[in-house]
Amino acid sequence: MSVQSVTVGQAGTEFPHRTRAAVLREVGTPMAVEMIRLRAVGSGDVRVRIDRTGVCHSDLSLANGTLGQQLPAVLGHEACGTVVETGSKVTDLAEGQRVILLWITPCRECFACTHGQPHLCERGSSRAGEPYALTEDDLPVYPGLTVGSFAEQTVLPRAAVVPVPDDIDTVDAALLGCAVTTGVGAVTHTAGVEQGSSVLVIGLGGVGLSVLQGARLAGAETVVAVDRNPDKAELASAAGATHFVPADEGTKKAVRSLTGGRGADHAFDCVGSSRTIRDMWSLTRRGGTATVVGIGAKDDMVSFSALELFHFARTLRGCVAGSVDATTEMPRFFDWVRAGQLDLRGLVTGHGRLESVDDALAELEAGRGVRTLLTPGGDGA
Repeated sequence: MSVQSVTVGQAGTEFPHRTRAAVLREVGTPMAVEMIRLRAVGSGDVRVRIDRTGVCHSDLSLANGTLGQQLPAVLGHEACGTVVETGSKVTDLAEGQRVILLWITPCRECFACTHGQPHLCERGSSRAGEPYALTEDDLPVYPGLTVGSFAEQTVLPRAAVVPVPDDIDTVDAALLGCAVTTGVGAVTHTAGVEQGSSVLVIGLGGVGLSVLQGARLAGAETVVAVDRNPDKAELASAAGATHFVPADEGTKKAVRSLTGGRGADHAFDCVGSSRTIRDMWSLTRRGGTATVVGIGAKDDMVSFSALELFHFARTLRGCVAGSVDATTEMPRFFDWVRAGQLDLRGLVTGHGRLESVDDALAELEAGRGVRTLLTPGGDGA
């Protein structure tokens, strides 16, 4: 992808804030930690020091080209940080306030926002295509999924952050930026899982394990977890699964035997491939609901026959960010954390420095890690 140099001060914009960041310059290549210059803080903006940031499968999809991203870019979108500067019109935040960074920022004006679907905001992700920094050689830098948290600092609108109460730990808050709200929201908001129902979850990354926790919160009776890595059985049980089934040639038979031969009332695909979506669909009972939570590639096509769509009368739906309006609904998640109903620490399988981001992505690609938390300005402990 070609890039053009930008002159500092071009179009009245300055880039005064130097910070370290892991920069992706080409798809499929390692990210190098280098200095970038963040844009100046506008009147409605905040500059945030990144305290903890999770490495998500969506970051992997951007890094390997499964999802498109203008380059150079700083990836990372699941984070908690501390405000270090506010714009002149930001009156409800101050320096030192911890905040969760949001990768979807509802405009509150478009059709989706005014019709009860702010998670589908028409402009909610537009900042991913707008330069927010410069490299040292004056190339424009784009924030992956609008945030750019694989860095020591970032700049974003006030509407893109949620204040964190003093009694919520920074590690917990970081995970609420994506995985937990997406997974729990898929159950409580998108699918509306009923008490006593059966639930199937395919793919046990951070989002999949959060779906399991959401199923437990909803009071599901039978919760079946499926993953290619049998070592995740213990994590699945801790998150709320009543059964773990390895992803192999015996998966379908095992899941059907656990769901009365019918299939699950609610099934969730947290992988996002055509194969796993078809598996989820076939393991959903007649009249049940199948929800796609994982983000797949645009050229990975899924096929259904006209007859099966009629005959099985299943509902197939997508899920963006758990259908949660994080700006207004985060307090509910804080309450679940306080009550011990959400175990966020169980999702963390590793810690690291900014320089270890590629290792964390490799763990995800191999199906081993769940969530590595990076400490951009620290030693990764």
